[in-house]
Amino acid sequence: MAPKVLVSDKLSETAVQIFRDRGIDVDFMPDLGKDKDKLAEVIGQYDGLAIRSATKVTPTILEHATNLKVVGRAGIGTDNVDKEAASKKGVIVMNTPFGNMITTAEHAIAMMFAVARQIPAADASTQAGKWEKSKFMGTELTAKTLGVIGAGNIGGIVCDRARGLKMKVVAYDPFLSEEKAAQMQVEKVELDELLRRADFITLHVPLTDGTRNILSKENLEKTKKGVRIINCARGGLVDEAALAELIKSGHVAGAAFDVFAEEPAKENPLFGLPNVVCTPHLGASTTEAQENVALQVAEQMSDYLLTGAVSNALNMPSVTAEEAKVMGPWIKVAEHLGGFIGQMTEEAVKAINITYDGEAATMNLEALNCALIAGIMKASSPEVNMVSAPVIAKERGIQIATTRQEQSGVFEGYIKVAVTTEKRERSIAGTVFSDGKPRFIQIKGINIDAEVGEHMLYTTNEDVPGIIGKLGTMLGEHKVNLANFTLGRSAQGGEAIAIAYLDEAMDASVVDALKATGLFRQVKPLEFDVV
Repeated sequence: MAPKVLVSDKLSETAVQIFRDRGIDVDFMPDLGKDKDKLAEVIGQYDGLAIRSATKVTPTILEHATNLKVVGRAGIGTDNVDKEAASKKGVIVMNTPFGNMITTAEHAIAMMFAVARQIPAADASTQAGKWEKSKFMGTELTAKTLGVIGAGNIGGIVCDRARGLKMKVVAYDPFLSEEKAAQMQVEKVELDELLRRADFITLHVPLTDGTRNILSKENLEKTKKGVRIINCARGGLVDEAALAELIKSGHVAGAAFDVFAEEPAKENPLFGLPNVVCTPHLGASTTEAQENVALQVAEQMSDYLLTGAVSNALNMPSVTAEEAKVMGPWIKVAEHLGGFIGQMTEEAVKAINITYDGEAATMNLEALNCALIAGIMKASSPEVNMVSAPVIAKERGIQIATTRQEQSGVFEGYIKVAVTTEKRERSIAGTVFSDGKPRFIQIKGINIDAEVGEHMLYTTNEDVPGIIGKLGTMLGEHKVNLANFTLGRSAQGGEAIAIAYLDEAMDASVVDALKATGLFRQVKPLEFDVV
């Protein structure tokens, strides 16, 4: 059955057609997003939801979204999506951060020109019949220092355009390496130095706890006299009231803002001040950008629903279509290892330590971690998936450690997981054989070669004669048919383990009967999704 997607905001017909061309059943209702009650009523039918900014994906909407797997936002901002609620629900949230990069960067450059030459005020004056040449004295950009706060995708384009304007560019970005800065031909500096040296400052960072109010009153007072501030990134990065006071005092020569702490901005301390240019969040508002982000979100959502490829997700590691193909068997191994541990563990998990060896260590470890953690948690919470598992693990205070190492044994690669609870530590390792099938290769430090079956029985006992015969006899007496059998032991006379493969799930009464013999230390039926 084809996946079903709802487009509840205004996306281009070309983007909607992409869903159809990819074989996805799509309903295009561009005004539905404004009706939250109607959206809640119908959302349960859909696997995907494509939106812009009008649709609000609230916890209430997500509660009704019983089949929803992915929300795709055509654009970079996802303030209208409750990402925490979506993550807990196991819904991937995607955006399109690259479709409007050039458009937003160009708008920042345009705003810099506008404030440097007082173009909006000069236009209004001239069209009012005045001719005030001396009033609108501007400043050149050539040879001026531009301070770029955030030199990522959009900030990097601004740096490139500014160098084309013969500006000197200094950049503050904790994630910018010296090598990358040299490649971009910009000077990497600390924030205080940028504030001290820049003639123009432009912001290109997301709004996070670390960047909120990055241009605070204190930092604005550190700026060079006559500086001009441009913000086309996110409202809340600048203390607007403090900036207004510094403009009035003459310390700041001007400002150009496309974004505001409160939007839509009906009132703001910057409004009405001399040489302040304001636009209504137009950074992404070009025909090209709107089309690009719509096409991009349709492709991303289609890729995920049809192939499992994840790109530009905010609550899930990215996995390309090629990675999804190669990693498929390894993700299954991770899920099964987690499933084994989860079904065997009855106490609260305190820590999960995962080791990736050889070929497994070259994979996308974030995605493998998500699969493994989800496998552990599904035993007690079947609704958990790869998206929600890390969120729930964090909420429960589970410590997760990952180790990557070169090939260290006879297998080209393997995954080993050790789980710590209040009472014990339990470990298991698995790999992918040449036939592409997952295998358990070690349990409790005991080497074993066990395929993963849908219905399995795991037992441990002291390695003495007669145990296997007794197990087979009792299963036969209870009409439980054995499909296969695998054994392992630590040493002669030491601890032994057995995995029996059954044709169907085993009744609890059989487990009780096996335990009552006193021959087995553990008797645990296990169920796995092997499809």
